Amino acid sequence: MISTILLGTTNRKKIVEMRPLLEPLGYSLVDLSSMPKSDSVDETGQSFIENARIKAITYATRYQTWAIGEDSGLCVPALGGAPGIYSARFASLSQESHSTASHNAPSLTQDEANNALLLERLSNTPTAERSAYYVSTMVLASPQGESIIEAVGECWGRIVNEARGVGGFGYDPLFEVIEYHKTFAELGPSVKNVLSHRGRALAKFLRLLCGVKG
Repeated sequence: MISTILLGTTNRKKIVEMRPLLEPLGYSLVDLSSMPKSDSVDETGQSFIENARIKAITYATRYQTWAIGEDSGLCVPALGGAPGIYSARFASLSQESHSTASHNAPSLTQDEANNALLLERLSNTPTAERSAYYVSTMVLASPQGESIIEAVGECWGRIVNEARGVGGFGYDPLFEVIEYHKTFAELGPSVKNVLSHRGRALAKFLRLLCGVKG
């Protein structure tokens, strides 16, 4: 039986979101902070699921354990799907990083810089065209490097004109779930876990996980 699963991330907020959903089912979830330090994984995929697969297989074989690779991000149709797979590094990779959004870069966190650039890119976009969706992909790999489970979840909403709320991370303060009239950063974790892209992907993932024998 699978008892311990490595989540291939150092993002503590991701493990905080996922651990309460896995532990009641008897799975102990650990992250990379508990593993020996080694080279990072090059996310060379051209899609979220490819990057998740790369991370899962790499960490599973490197540490000889069951591992989850998770890749997620925000897609805005009005921006041609950007920031997409580059969501975490949107501001630092953008050619517009020398614009208003980055003049204050030394005083901004990466999340804040990303959010500032997103607002700048959408500054002339009307509300009706500011739809967006979060994507989360999860892959479980065996210690032998085989992809066993792959799951995808999406959550649609829109980008508001200014940050609201203090919860969550990433683009959560700007991503409004229209039906609730609240951003992810304003919703409590219990509600977000049900509605979010990660919550939906994890629900599919858990249904499949129950049928896996370690």
